[in-house]
Amino acid sequence: MSFPAEAPLDCPLCPRLVAYRRDNDAAHPEWFNAPVPSFGDEGARLLIVGLAPGVQGANRTGRPFTGDFAGDLLYGTLTEFGFAKGTYGARPDDGLQLVGAMITNAVRCVPPQNKPTPAEAKNCLGFLEARIAALPKLTAILALGRIAHDAVLNAHRMKKSAAPFGHGATHELGGVRLFDSYHCSRYNTNTRRLTPEMFQSVFGDIRTYLDE
Repeated sequence: MSFPAEAPLDCPLCPRLVAYRRDNDAAHPEWFNAPVPSFGDEGARLLIVGLAPGVQGANRTGRPFTGDFAGDLLYGTLTEFGFAKGTYGARPDDGLQLVGAMITNAVRCVPPQNKPTPAEAKNCLGFLEARIAALPKLTAILALGRIAHDAVLNAHRMKKSAAPFGHGATHELGGVRLFDSYHCSRYNTNTRRLTPEMFQSVFGDIRTYLDE
């Protein structure tokens, strides 16, 4: 099966996620309620890979990390380090633009309780592989959380034991460097597992690497 870089809006690959999309669409027909496309610069040197759309965030708005707390931290940090310009308004028509960066998700559809199954992540892997292949200037990938990290390794046919996940860790993927961070979710920041300073440190490392 040949995958495009973006999933079709009526993607049928994961029955549980299709059913959840339909339930959300029935309850909130004004929401996006479809596989969320990647957002950013087609000439990106940095690809940020998240877990999956949040039900009231990207699933509602149709843009990754838009409309929930994780987006406040992510887009603010992207702007601080020169990867975004404009003002983030938590809506897809806010005019914000990414500069040399793109954001996507390991799983393109919102999963119940924000927990995709391993089979769902595997079903979606072809879209991530195609997204990576479609970025000719790609130099760095930032994985937000272990599931995103594992998806990136799978896309590069690398064993997990060869590149274990850890916040602040880096790994070489044959011409592309993988950077790891804990996910910028409200839960992680509320529990102080991830602080803004920790997140900024990872972006500082990415900025230094890209500017070398």
